[in-house]
Amino acid sequence: MNARNAARLGLLAPVLVGLCTLGIWQAACRLFAIPTYLFPAPSDIVASLYANGPMLLHALGSTLYVTLVSLLVSVLLGTAIAVVLVQHRLLQASFMPYVIILQVTPIAAVAPLIIVLVKTTSMALVLCATLIAIFPVISNTLIGLGSVDPGLEAYFRMHKATRMQMLLRLRIPSALPMFMAGVRIASGLALVGAVVAEFVAGTGGNSAGLAYEILQSGFQMDIPRMFAALFLITVTGLVLHGGMTTIERLLLGRWMRPVT
Repeated sequence: MNARNAARLGLLAPVLVGLCTLGIWQAACRLFAIPTYLFPAPSDIVASLYANGPMLLHALGSTLYVTLVSLLVSVLLGTAIAVVLVQHRLLQASFMPYVIILQVTPIAAVAPLIIVLVKTTSMALVLCATLIAIFPVISNTLIGLGSVDPGLEAYFRMHKATRMQMLLRLRIPSALPMFMAGVRIASGLALVGAVVAEFVAGTGGNSAGLAYEILQSGFQMDIPRMFAALFLITVTGLVLHGGMTTIERLLLGRWMRPVT
């Protein structure tokens, strides 16, 4: 019962904090008569979300498509790169600096060039988001593949296991917790990359996703619609995080509690 009550409290506490925050926000906006074009109240945001629902949901679909495709590409490509690099230390030492360079390069500086070079806007957006999301998959998978129990590794070598057998039966199962942690991080970064890329594409006059709606709302001084789009981005990020956490728990089982 204690564990069940603790789980319920863990779900209830954030809801109560959010409701209190929204109540204070609403009261402050009404008490101080803050203009809607400066800082809208939650009720104004809800009204804008209802009024512009179809348009915002269509934009959400575009952003979600870019996010999910880039996340899938990041997981597949990042895992393949990590598996190749972990086979040889020289190979890993040779290519990891370039992987890090991709991570530390601001995507806002690279995105305009990618959008110019790639003719298809959606493909350019996916490429931009993938460049952000792929690093934690590569990094965490490499750490997991390399963090093998020495006793188990010696046992496999004693039985003359091949390199492929050690990879499939030892390294990959051992790397699963770190791999899933990297995928969970990548899900949020894929959304961030999609939004940043859409901002750059939106400045070029291409309608794409919630970031474009935010830009247009700012130009038109429709601040409630801007906050409504931001709300949808936030909810999308929470849903992605929750979905990845659920998958992680299903894969890892009860022998390990994922960090939430």
